[in-house]
Amino acid sequence: LLLRWRRRRGLWRKVMKAQQRQERSLVQMETAVLRFREQHPSVNMVSILSLPLPELSKKLRDGSLPLEHVFYAYVGKALQIATETNCITEYLQESETQLRKAKLTGKPGLLYGVPVSIKDSINCQGHDSTLGFINNLDKPAAEDSVLVQVLRRQGAIPFVKTNVPQSLLSYDCKNLIFGQTFNPLLYTRSPGGSSGGEGALIGGGGSILGFGTDVGGSLRFPAAFCGICALKPTGNRLRYSMNALFWSLPVVAAVGPMAKDVDSLALCMRALLCEDMFSLDSTVPPLPFNEEVYSSTQPLRIGYYETDFFTMPSPAMRRAVREMKQLLEDAGHTLVPFELTNVDHMIFNFCVKGMFGDGGASFLKKFEGELEKSGKGLFLWLGMSPNWLKTVLSWIAKPFHLLVPFIGFVSFFSTAGEVWSLHHEIEEFCHQFIAQWKTLNLDVMLCPMLGPALSIGYPEKLSVAVSYTMIYNALDFPAGVVPVTMVTDEDEEELKGYQGYFRDWWDRTLAKAFRGSAGLPVAVQCVALPWQEELCLRFMKEVEML
Repeated sequence: LLLRWRRRRGLWRKVMKAQQRQERSLVQMETAVLRFREQHPSVNMVSILSLPLPELSKKLRDGSLPLEHVFYAYVGKALQIATETNCITEYLQESETQLRKAKLTGKPGLLYGVPVSIKDSINCQGHDSTLGFINNLDKPAAEDSVLVQVLRRQGAIPFVKTNVPQSLLSYDCKNLIFGQTFNPLLYTRSPGGSSGGEGALIGGGGSILGFGTDVGGSLRFPAAFCGICALKPTGNRLRYSMNALFWSLPVVAAVGPMAKDVDSLALCMRALLCEDMFSLDSTVPPLPFNEEVYSSTQPLRIGYYETDFFTMPSPAMRRAVREMKQLLEDAGHTLVPFELTNVDHMIFNFCVKGMFGDGGASFLKKFEGELEKSGKGLFLWLGMSPNWLKTVLSWIAKPFHLLVPFIGFVSFFSTAGEVWSLHHEIEEFCHQFIAQWKTLNLDVMLCPMLGPALSIGYPEKLSVAVSYTMIYNALDFPAGVVPVTMVTDEDEEELKGYQGYFRDWWDRTLAKAFRGSAGLPVAVQCVALPWQEELCLRFMKEVEML
């Protein structure tokens, strides 16, 4: 007991040290901004913050806007949003050095002088990538991830790291080290996750371009909840190094950009899909950004669906798809119904069971010595259970699999053959999905996106609601999010009759989480086939314009 007490005391010291470092970061930001404002009292920060990224980057490259003005305008705004939402974990003070050196560089890159924010889990040299785990504190990255290296070579200036939920396996944004991040649009709502710090910072205007990761919707949830845009590319279209997670994924993780508008995402992809990315990591296919596809005005053939028949959409979600369908048809595009099948099988057998196929042993290992389990107590208990108990639980759970989000923990793989069988099954699912897509001769797909933002505390209770996003990680399709409408009083009234498809505890809880959302943004997903990010962005731009 004494040894345990001493170890816990040491962990709390590490937490306090990290929190003090976070507080010092905010003080450093405030000091830097005050110093700049004293030296340049006439700079109009508001006008700088109002510029869209394409216009801002053009002004920075042609020299009509000084780098310092833009940098400190965003540091000041980021400080304000961090104070309101607790989204920033660390200020990268070396960004000020990079700012001074930027003037001495030769030919400026596409993102020359643009301040960018980086998710906690993406490695920046000399800084922790905690993933919300205390055990990852005081373990600074030895080098920048490939993504950050390419950003720097393109002239971008990473200036802050942002908050994440513990383990990244949540679409909320809370951990014991840095606490809860709040939605900038309504502080009682979650900003989404796991890239929630990015969503809050960009949604509040404190960053013009940010980067997150996505293994089940971790880019798309924050974008939808905070009213901004995001792109989850095909898994290997961009590359990054990150503090290692704990599984070999049949569900593909991706890194992608988040911004206020689609043109900003396109500019970012244009900058990143360059020779630097392809040479720094030879596993990234050398596919430069296809300008012709993005700028095309040809009418599109668009598949669409209003529901996946697993998670019942909120009235606002359904209305968003219907209204967008009508607008697209009025603009001359062809809309074709697309029917999803076996989504429940895909979620539980491909995604959950695939990620926790060892009965949660690897997942459990990451939590060893942690002070808090962030609402994952049941999962961890199942992970620690002996195999005979898991076998019994799997027999009991099997008939009720629609009600058991932890099926992967109890239905563990007992042989290597079962693992190969799962991978084959996922491959077959992907081929069947693409065959249906090709039969309908589709270019892109219009899909619902979970929303509006759920109240804080609800995402960890509603892990089953990731069905609309996780399917495109299992398929490894590029998928983007664009906000298209806001919740109305009529939506709120219609929500009173929401019962869900299974009328179980999860459906009742989801209805509660949606309530009181009038005025909050609702988004749609735009999806394309693998390696067609430019077409996905082109469709997103069309949706945004309409």
